[in-house]
Amino acid sequence: MQTNNEAPLALDTLSLGASAPELARYQQEPPQMHSAAVGKNGYLRLKFVKRGNRSTLHEMERKVPLMVQKALYWDETMPFMPCVPIISTSGCVLQGDRLTLEVEVDAGACAHVTTQSATKIHSMDNNFAAQTQHIRAGEGAYLEFMPDPIIPHRHSRFISDTVIEYDRTATVIYSEILMSGRKYHHQDERFGFDVYSSRITAKDERGTTSFTEKLVLTPKERPLDVVGVMGTFDVYGNVIVLTPKAHQDAILAESPSFYSAGLCHGVSRLPNEAGLIFKVLSNDSVSVKHAIRGFWQTMRKTTTGYSLPTPFLWKI
Repeated sequence: MQTNNEAPLALDTLSLGASAPELARYQQEPPQMHSAAVGKNGYLRLKFVKRGNRSTLHEMERKVPLMVQKALYWDETMPFMPCVPIISTSGCVLQGDRLTLEVEVDAGACAHVTTQSATKIHSMDNNFAAQTQHIRAGEGAYLEFMPDPIIPHRHSRFISDTVIEYDRTATVIYSEILMSGRKYHHQDERFGFDVYSSRITAKDERGTTSFTEKLVLTPKERPLDVVGVMGTFDVYGNVIVLTPKAHQDAILAESPSFYSAGLCHGVSRLPNEAGLIFKVLSNDSVSVKHAIRGFWQTMRKTTTGYSLPTPFLWKI
């Protein structure tokens, strides 16, 4: 894992995996249906704008297996904020899938984007799955991008490239939770995936790259359950907050580090005063979600003045 100040932007989804050295050995095409075929080349574009005293889902374009039905307003503490769950019509990520997501929040608008459930990356015997995400937040915009956990199955290969373009006056919280696999399904499922690769790049309104973080996990080549990596932990949470400097100082002051045998987390600054990064490790997803929710509450209260609503029972 590395964080630096210079990196290229997200590649086209169709060429992303083909150019990644960590996927060089997984280029063979699936015999059932070639990669990026109809039904395997998903696209979703969402644009949120401010209309009067609330924000709306102004534009939406979709192509299976990605879809969105409509914006809902379920957040009782911020009833003016549209909440959108992303749906997969295939129910999972399969070999040969190529997925593209674009989210744009216009100046002064706000939005909450999540998923209908955990993202399950199925076992693969040919090829891989690739995803690009392009997020834009305009002047004074506020975005919560909070998907449910990612569960990589045994022998799965997945690569994701995310670019966040943001105005320095905007606030973006971007979260990802990675499970070790279906550890209760089979003993070989724990860290049994072949490749998990994720890169996140942020650029400000001047086009300057603020930072890049890239995570490449190949547990069969370099074990993850060792000291200094995952150790005895099974679940990894990563939260990035891009927000003005004054908010960063206040959030950092209220986010102490914590360590125990079953849970640890901490927050630090990103390069170029871009924001903060919060990382958490635990043995179960509930503890990770709870820790992220605590940090999320601090972030939202500091940046907007609003608290989080009571969580849905199925989201705990």
